[in-house]
Amino acid sequence: MNTSQAADPKLSYKLSFDEAYAHYVDVEMNVSGINDDAFIVKMPVWAPGSYLVREFARNVEGFQAYVGDKKLKTEKVRKNAWKIVGTKGQNVTIKYKVYAFELTVRTSFIDEAHAYLNGTSVFMYIDGKQNLPATINVKPYKKWKEISCGLDAVKGDKWTLHSPNYDILADSPMEIGNQEILEFTTAGVPHQIALYGGGNYEREKLKTDLKRITEEATSVVGVHPCKHYTFIVHCVPSGGGGLEHLNSTTVQVSKFNFSNETTYKSFLSLIAHEYFHLWNVKRIRPIALGPFDYDNENYTSLLWFSEGFTAYYDNLLTRRAGYYTPEAYLDIVATDINKVENQPGAKVQPVAEASYDAWIKYYRPNENSNNSTISYYDKGSILGILMDMEILRATKGQKNVDDLMKYLYNEFYLGKKRGFTDEEFKTSVEKVCGKNFDEFFAKYVNGVESIPYNDFLSTVGLRLANQNQDKKEVFFGVNTKNDGGKIMVTSVVRGSCAYLAGINANDEIVAIDNFRVDDLAKWIGYKKAGDKIKVTVTREGAEQNIDVVLAESKAVRYKFEQVSNPTAEQTAAYNKWLKIQ
Repeated sequence: MNTSQAADPKLSYKLSFDEAYAHYVDVEMNVSGINDDAFIVKMPVWAPGSYLVREFARNVEGFQAYVGDKKLKTEKVRKNAWKIVGTKGQNVTIKYKVYAFELTVRTSFIDEAHAYLNGTSVFMYIDGKQNLPATINVKPYKKWKEISCGLDAVKGDKWTLHSPNYDILADSPMEIGNQEILEFTTAGVPHQIALYGGGNYEREKLKTDLKRITEEATSVVGVHPCKHYTFIVHCVPSGGGGLEHLNSTTVQVSKFNFSNETTYKSFLSLIAHEYFHLWNVKRIRPIALGPFDYDNENYTSLLWFSEGFTAYYDNLLTRRAGYYTPEAYLDIVATDINKVENQPGAKVQPVAEASYDAWIKYYRPNENSNNSTISYYDKGSILGILMDMEILRATKGQKNVDDLMKYLYNEFYLGKKRGFTDEEFKTSVEKVCGKNFDEFFAKYVNGVESIPYNDFLSTVGLRLANQNQDKKEVFFGVNTKNDGGKIMVTSVVRGSCAYLAGINANDEIVAIDNFRVDDLAKWIGYKKAGDKIKVTVTREGAEQNIDVVLAESKAVRYKFEQVSNPTAEQTAAYNKWLKIQ
């Protein structure tokens, strides 16, 4: 028997940054033990956790393959796939460059200061052999001294990493450079905070606060699934966001937001969100979210749970950890409810559909999105509250949504070692709660019926009161921007008087009742509901007059109030919900 044919396939990568100043990484992919005359390598088209096809292959240059010095025949056979011919029993070296100049949590970025690499936008894989383990050797650029990554080092060499398979490699971002590294331990698990960009954070406070958040998150399921965990924190001039990974996360935060109490607590909530994904999404997951198809969209109707419930937990965990008072937390929840209730799209698109359509709608908003869609984060977070209330009520305060998370973790991740279907998720909710959820799912998940919030919130002795109830404010219904002194309409609210009269996005509002307008809000403020006004606009260069009959605002502004004389059962449920001792 030919020894080369009998050998197990082997895979390794080498990364070098000779042109870091021009935003390139050179990738060398070494493959041996493939006993086919040809094989195909692929670059993913998307990054798990961010549901949009991003076409990472567009940044690949100079793809070539060799056996020794002999150049092999290669052919691009798909937008993200290359066929290599003449490979049987050979040690094949594949070389290509990746241009990386997009510093977001879901893409890659390289300059002379550092490299941030997301696996899906850098590493190709052998089609059909995603389970191959791999070694990754990193040659740092010039004076780079640190690497932070969720992968294990090989024999203590931090520049040589091991990945058990491609899914893990794709799910283990790297920060390479001279980032500051802080460390702490939660549940016996070492945690690293890798901070790039500097900022006004206090080191000891940051470690203490992230430890409290991670301990609170761990207490939900009660088991920490990692050997070690890495936070990659990009401190940037402005912006924010995060992306979860199997044993790490990347978050972006404005570098001077650490000293402001409000923005710092928002940062802690972001940390809580991405960290809680350790359980919800990375392990407690819809069946569609792993193993991944990297060529195509991976559809699920359950992002309202995967992302929405995580959005519910982020501020809740921050509250439970003591960073928000109960009153401050309730103000945040009320703001979230107001956002959904004041969005016309909430009455158009069911949240299950919003989950499924994330690939074509959520990441590609337009001027009509607010009228026709709802965020599975926002609506899902509210459904998390409602479900929490139902579980608390049905079990007389003995269980809450934490028990649902525990059940899903033990039943599917540990027990069945897979994700769950939509029906299995609903059945799990019913098992934990002890009641039928057909109506809940039909009305609020798969439908767009109005939510009777106070029916749910009575569980914890609360009610929502609309602070706008007796106000008679006029609502015109357009959003605008000032473009060189021009008032340009950016969007029109469904059902508003402007919408019904036919005012369009991209119209320039020139005058009202023949008077030139420089401050639209001021002019509308002079009017009352029922007044008829003539709005002069220019559309595609032509001026026209549009009659508009002004109407009252229907926007709600809810605030939480305690019910009169809450029962002992309501008070106990309230204290359990918000972890009040």
